[in-house]
Amino acid sequence: MNVSYNYWKNLFFFCLGLAIGSSLCMKWMEADFWVGNEKFTVMGLELFYSREKVTAILRGLDPQVKRILVYHLYFDFVFMAGVFPAAAALCIMAGQKLISRWGRRFLLTLATLQLLAWGCDFIENCLLLNWIYNLVITDDFYYFHLLVITKFVIILAGLSISIIIIAIRYRKKSPGHLMDNSVNLS
Repeated sequence: MNVSYNYWKNLFFFCLGLAIGSSLCMKWMEADFWVGNEKFTVMGLELFYSREKVTAILRGLDPQVKRILVYHLYFDFVFMAGVFPAAAALCIMAGQKLISRWGRRFLLTLATLQLLAWGCDFIENCLLLNWIYNLVITDDFYYFHLLVITKFVIILAGLSISIIIIAIRYRKKSPGHLMDNSVNLS
């Protein structure tokens, strides 16, 4: 079954809209992420803060901030439903621009790996929600960081490689690329 480029493009734009809409909601909520007089970020919780700092932040959350953080993570589930299928669609679109069978297979593999990245992000959010509700960070903190890193590597690889391929192919087809290369010898 050969699904057309326009199908993937429409799926990409729909998912991109879903991702942008949910990310704007999450960004709006981040203004309330304070513990005492210290601001924290979800990216910090996911990637940069130590286990001790994450524990201190989660235990120090005001009930209102805790509720907003939980809402933020629920919106992140919506964001996931947009960003990972968008990345997969972009990989498939880029693959359709290639002649090389190896290149198409590579991009199809990157598209399929977006499911793994989505799974990593889903588990990561579930762990974070569990820690928020139970105020105990279990021994899976290293596993948590491994999930976050895996997710970012897969999605960034898929997005960057696809965007580069599509941009190169678009540039080759654009009228400005076919400029007059004649030489004036006068």
